[in-house]
Amino acid sequence: MSTAPPGLRVLGLAVDAYQKVFTNPALSTPNPVRRSGFDLDVLVGEVTAVAQDVVSLRLARPDGQQLPSWRPGSHIDVFLPSGRQRQYSLCGDPADRYHYRIAVRRIPDGGGGSAEIHDLRPGAALRIRGPRNAFTFVDSAPSYLFLAAGIGITPILPMVHAAGSRGRLVYLGRSRETMPFLRELPGDSEIRPDAETGPSDIRGLLATAQPGAAVYVCGPPPVLEAAQRCMFGLNPTGSLHTERFSAPPVRDGHEFDLTLARSGRQVRVGATETTLDAIRRVRPGVVYSCRQGFCGTCKIGVSAGSVDHRDRLLNDSERAGHMLTCVSRSAGGPLVLDL
Repeated sequence: MSTAPPGLRVLGLAVDAYQKVFTNPALSTPNPVRRSGFDLDVLVGEVTAVAQDVVSLRLARPDGQQLPSWRPGSHIDVFLPSGRQRQYSLCGDPADRYHYRIAVRRIPDGGGGSAEIHDLRPGAALRIRGPRNAFTFVDSAPSYLFLAAGIGITPILPMVHAAGSRGRLVYLGRSRETMPFLRELPGDSEIRPDAETGPSDIRGLLATAQPGAAVYVCGPPPVLEAAQRCMFGLNPTGSLHTERFSAPPVRDGHEFDLTLARSGRQVRVGATETTLDAIRRVRPGVVYSCRQGFCGTCKIGVSAGSVDHRDRLLNDSERAGHMLTCVSRSAGGPLVLDL
C-alpha cells in the first residue's frame, strides 16, 4: 500500500475492508468508461450529519492513490450494496485529489437510495463511476448569481468558491436546520429560510443578476420552472444553467402500446407517464438511475417502432436501434422493446 498524505483518516479503516472485498488488485485501478469518467472502488471515510436528515460522506481509494480530477458541477454514479445506481453531486474541494465528498438528504419513499446511503458506515465499500458533468461551470463569466434551494446546494457550493468575488449566492430552504453547509458559505451569502423570510420571489431574486451574468439554479422543480419562465425576459444577455434532482414531468405526451419482445408482455403507456414507469409496473426490477435522460442506465434496444428521442446522451447511430426509457417515448404507433 502506498503512503497517503496526512489526514487521510479513511485509511485507518481501509486495510481489513480492502483485503475482504478487493481481492483482485485490478479492481482498485480506475478504468475508463465510455464518454467520460472512470469505474473504480472506494471506501467510505467520515460520515457526518450536516443538517436535519442530511449526511455527507467522504470517499477515498482503498490504496490511498489519487482520485480522478473533477470540476465544479460534476457528479458521480454510486453503485449501492443493494445494486441500486444513483447520481450524487461532488460538493467537496476539487483541489483535494484524495477525497470525494457527497451529501444526501434522506427522502421518505424515495426508492430506497437515500435511506441506504444513510445506513452506510465508515469502512463500507462502494463502486463508483465518474466524475461526469452535466452542469458545467463556465469560468469566464463576468459575474455569477447562484440560486440554490435545499440539497441543491451540493453542486453549487464548489462553484461559489470557484467564482470568488465575481459570484453571489442566494440559498433557500425550509429552515436553517434543514440547510447543509451553512458554515462553509462566503460571508456575503444571502440565506433565506422560509421559516424566517417566508417563501422567496424567484423572479425578484433573478432580477438582481447583473447584465450578462451566468445564473446557476439548482433545487426542486418549482424553483427551476420559475427560473426558466422569467430569466431571459429579465436578463437577455445572461445565461441560465439548471440542474434538477427529480424526474421532469412528461410534456406533449400521448398514449401508446409497447411490447416486451422476450416475453410478449404488452403494456399501455399513459399520456403523462414515462415509458420507464409503465415498464416498471410489470418489471419492477428494471434498471434505471437519473430519470432525466443523461446517464444511460435505462438504455434498451428497440426492435420495432418509431421513437421520439428526448435524451441528452445517445448519438444518431445509437438512436437507430435504442432508446432511454426514462424520457423517450413513441413518435407514433406501438413500440417493441428488447426486454
